[in-house]
Parts: sequence; structure tokens; C-alpha cells
Amino acid sequence: TYIAITGTNGKSTTTALIGHVLETCGLNIQIGGNLGPPALSLEPLRRDGAYVLELSSYQLDLTHEARFDIAVLLNISPDHLDRHGGMDGYIAAKKRIFRNRKNGGQVAVIGVDDAHGVTLADDIAAQGGWRVIRISSRTPVTGGVYAIDGKLFDHMDGNSGAPIEVCDLSAVTTLPGAHNWQNAAACYAVARTMELAPGDIAEKLAVYPGLAHRQETVCRISGVLYVNDSKATNPDAASRALGSYDTIYWIAGGRAKDGGLGPVLPLLDRVRHAFLIGEAEGPFADELGDRIPFDRCGDLSSALSAAHTLAQAEEIDGAVVLLSPACASFDQWPNFEARGDAFRQQVQSFAAEGVQ
Repeated sequence: TYIAITGTNGKSTTTALIGHVLETCGLNIQIGGNLGPPALSLEPLRRDGAYVLELSSYQLDLTHEARFDIAVLLNISPDHLDRHGGMDGYIAAKKRIFRNRKNGGQVAVIGVDDAHGVTLADDIAAQGGWRVIRISSRTPVTGGVYAIDGKLFDHMDGNSGAPIEVCDLSAVTTLPGAHNWQNAAACYAVARTMELAPGDIAEKLAVYPGLAHRQETVCRISGVLYVNDSKATNPDAASRALGSYDTIYWIAGGRAKDGGLGPVLPLLDRVRHAFLIGEAEGPFADELGDRIPFDRCGDLSSALSAAHTLAQAEEIDGAVVLLSPACASFDQWPNFEARGDAFRQQVQSFAAEGVQ
């Protein structure tokens, strides 16, 4: 079985989550593509095995013959537009995951929390040849899987039965926020398609270990939570983290994508103070204006020191120091992993100083 996952945000988490659930339920799987080894270097599997492949828009742009048994599209928002010549080119690249059909039996799992996903799900369903399972973290979907206030519901049987409440995702600390609940809905839809039992899937979701740099909890110091979300390399990804917490000391900046902070702006009431870094420091300062207090810090180390000092001094219940840059890392770091590692190491040094 070939399972492919794409989307602007959430690909790696969903790929890892699907791999975790399938493997811990006893299936023989290999994970690859954009997460892990290149797809073509993976070891051969038995006929009952499954390849779980994360595919970026770049990879899909170069994919002409691949046929996937289960294709997952999580969401679409503006990203990599310079590479694809604009939004239409970017959407076309993502749609390639559904391009090649087999002789029936293929399943398309499509997130419908954005307008592009709604349209695409309708288009794929109208074409025939694919069973379309819609997923959402906002609204019930007949024939799909959805999460409302953290509760995961299975309505894959559609009109033939009532939705089944599967589990409460809000209790899973490694899957915070509505965007992760949609990722879990995608995983659940794939696992059910692979004929795993709802109770078994719920049990494995509850013990998902999480991925580094994706809303990764580093530690808590004197009641303040420190979260590494370095993988948030665009404003849409950062908005998902900002929507998961209150009283945020937000570290943002780097090499900005086109379009400004758009998706973040409605969530600024959750930000107590921002600390701006990198090439985007000036443009972000101009865009934030007088909406929230902010400091221009230049680099990550200075920003984290300032955020740590202020958060510890203010002693507000539920405070979070959050690295969610809304930018690529390439102005100051070789990649987002190096940026996140530096954040984690500096936080751990604060913890080692004995301020517990």
C-alpha cells in the first residue's frame, strides 16, 4: 500500500502520526520522502506492508507516474509561490497527488478547513475513481472524520449511521491545537481505511511521542512553558501555534515569505509581547505597529533571553515562551532544525541554572 501525504502545513506531523499508529498496531511500514529517507531508497516490503510518504510541492511537481492507494491533502495556503509562479501553480503541484488513477479502490483524504480544500474535494469526488473522505477540525462532515473542541468523530459510514465519538484529543499533549486535531483526523481516516479498529487507533493516538520543532515542549520553568515551533516557516503555520496558547511571549522573524503576517493578525490578542529577529525584524515591526508591544532583538539568542526575563518577571499563569517564527531560517541558520536546536539548548541552559 502506498500512502502519500501533502499539504502546506502539518505534513511531517501527519506522516509521523500515521507511521506511529500503523506500526504500533502491528503493520509492516516504512516512512520516507520529505521525512526520512528518499522514497526510492526505502527497503522492499511484503505485500501487506505500507509505505508512508511525505511529499512536498517540489517533489509532486516532479512526480509524473506515481499512483497512490491513499492520498492525503491536509490544507493549502500560500507558500513557495516564487517556485511555482503563483498560487495557481502551487495548487496545481499539490493536486498532482491525485493525478494518476488505478483501477478503482483509491482513497483521497482531503482537509476542508480552507476554501481550496473544499473545492478540490468536490472536484475529485466529481471525477470518480476516488473515494473522498473529508476531514475537518471546525465542522461536522458527513462521510468523513472531524474534531470538534478536541473530540474526534468518525462519520465515515455517512448517512447509514450516527457519528462515533472516538476519543478526546485535547488530552494528548503532543497534539495541541485544532490544526493537530485535523492531522489526527487524517491519520484516523487512513488507519480506518487500512481496516484498523477505532479503539486501537485511539489508543495509539494517545501515546504519540511528537516530533521535534513542531510545537515541541522543551520544559517548564517556574510555571512558564517553553515551546519550540521552529518548523513554522510561514505565517499560516505560526497562526496555528498562536491559536493553541494564551499569554504568549512570541519570538518571530527570519527570512519572510511574501504576503506579510496576514493569518497571524487575528490572533495577536493572545500575544503578551513579541520579540523580533532576522531580516523580517523591520517589516514585522512596521506591520505590528501599535497592535502589541514588541522588541527588535536582532538574533534568536537575544530574543530568547529577553522573552525569558520578561516572562519570569511577570509570573502570569499559563504563560508560554514560543518560538514560532513565521519565516524561513536561511538568513541566520542553515535550516529550521538548527534554529530549533539552538532555542532548545538555550532554554535547557536556563533550566539548568536552577530557576525551576
